[in-house]
Amino acid sequence: MWEVYRNVIRCYPKISLSEERLLIYKAQKGSKKSKDKIVFHYIGFLIFRIHKIVFPELLQRFGEDLLEEAILVVYKKIESYNLDYCDKQGNPKPVKLVSYIWKRIDGFIIDSLKKELVESNYYNQYSEYSIKNTDLSLMSTSREVDNAIS
Repeated sequence: MWEVYRNVIRCYPKISLSEERLLIYKAQKGSKKSKDKIVFHYIGFLIFRIHKIVFPELLQRFGEDLLEEAILVVYKKIESYNLDYCDKQGNPKPVKLVSYIWKRIDGFIIDSLKKELVESNYYNQYSEYSIKNTDLSLMSTSREVDNAIS
């Protein structure tokens, strides 16, 4: 499934901060080519984050959709990236785009998975594992009883 992206990752290795900032500057001025190039450089990062967060079973089912939507998130974050960011003392502080987007990407992956699982009724497929709220209270009292006995 992910073999298609291996060539992209090989062709677009990590880039320096100065090169990245130049591409972002051009992208924010309207250069679609620069924006695409930045996104291609971060495909490997997106795949890494998806594999890091998503369980293998869910990765097979939702992995490519998550990647496609994560790419759109990166496009949006390029537009909102602040090239003139300064620290509290007013000193310019350049930040790599990956540092700027990683929490947003992680949050997006989790939120998207939750939405997909609820919409696809995925939880009901594993009804033997689902526990109702009333069952939870019964479990906690039975544990307390078991602990008190032993």
